[in-house]
Amino acid sequence: MKISTGKGEISLLALLAIWSVSAVTSLPGLAISPILEDLSRIFPSASELEIQMLTSLPSLLIIPFVLLSGWLSQRGESLTLLAGGLAVFFASGVVCIFAKDIRLLIVASSIMGIGAGVAVPYSTGLVVRYFTGDSRVRQLGISSAVNNLSLVLATAVVGWIATRDWHMAFIVYLLPAVSMIMLLALRNTKAAPEPKESDQMRQTKISWMRLTGLSLLYFVITFTTLVITFYLSFLLEKYRFPQEFSSVMISLFFLAIMLPGFALNTIIRRLRSMTIFVSLVAIVVGLLLVGTVPDIPLMTLGVVLTGAGYGVLQPVIYDKTAIIAPPEAATKALSVVMTVNYVAVVVCPFVVDFAERIFRQ
Repeated sequence: MKISTGKGEISLLALLAIWSVSAVTSLPGLAISPILEDLSRIFPSASELEIQMLTSLPSLLIIPFVLLSGWLSQRGESLTLLAGGLAVFFASGVVCIFAKDIRLLIVASSIMGIGAGVAVPYSTGLVVRYFTGDSRVRQLGISSAVNNLSLVLATAVVGWIATRDWHMAFIVYLLPAVSMIMLLALRNTKAAPEPKESDQMRQTKISWMRLTGLSLLYFVITFTTLVITFYLSFLLEKYRFPQEFSSVMISLFFLAIMLPGFALNTIIRRLRSMTIFVSLVAIVVGLLLVGTVPDIPLMTLGVVLTGAGYGVLQPVIYDKTAIIAPPEAATKALSVVMTVNYVAVVVCPFVVDFAERIFRQ
């Protein structure tokens, strides 16, 4: 079976290889989440600093290596670099499974952050390399959806496994092995040249001014939508609603982010030049409903609107980032935007925690 790329065709296996990279780049840190509250019990001799390092250091290390990987993508063999990042990710995951000391776990998790950081730009960079035009927009939407779907499914599975044996939660970090095997299909699949009429071909270098604007937009929408995952339980407690609603709403939030990716071209055809505006309005209205209306159905609607708005904007930003750079620099441009995303992820909990302390005084 052949898949149209807008500039040729690739095999279904090659496409699945691209999707597999998108699926694994959201996994770092996932195994720690379900055992977060039990870390002091699991490692009774661990200091508070060591626990903080285990939860935050890997995420911090992803950031510089996303940028480094994007820069190196112009200077070396991209698939070799990607395979190396996945191999480091996989090897550190194996160490995490057998680690019995928190210091070893910190080191392994940190190295995993490095490997993941190297692989992250290619979750979208490969789509940009092999696809163009409407086909690229569609695949960026699906890639984003696959990324969020793997996050939802892996979270559920890891949470279930962790209740039986916390070591087994780290099995999820072995999934990069699947991507490494599937990359063989891409080794034998050469990307067709970008059409001369393509927007990318009109670029001689990255438009840093436009890239800065896209990065700021991505930071703002990522930061504001993430507030839901960190702040929702506090709001439900404030309104004296059952905390069980929190997990349901957050699940709906990620579902709402995921679904637009599968129908992105249709959404863009309907909204046209209003796509970004309507998506931003959905996020703003959704956040207002969540933050100011003490009503479960309306808060749920707000969560869905916020997630849907973000689910549309994320791949649209990736597509607009790709077309402001020449083909050989697209992955580098994408690495800048994706770095901003991780910065927002790292910064958000600290800001929310600070705000929560102020409001509780």
